[in-house]
Amino acid sequence: MSSRQGGKQKPLKAPKKDRQDMDEDDVALKQKLRDQQKAEKDAIAKMKKK
Repeated sequence: MSSRQGGKQKPLKAPKKDRQDMDEDDVALKQKLRDQQKAEKDAIAKMKKK
């Protein structure tokens, strides 16, 4: 008698990743990238209006 039951097994849950603390450089870089994307989006919208 085995203690294992038949059927499909559930996959093991991956451990939650620790949220990494971002330093000021990382925050500044993300903000810069966000601003660039917003500027590009605005420029495209402006070009479509013409």
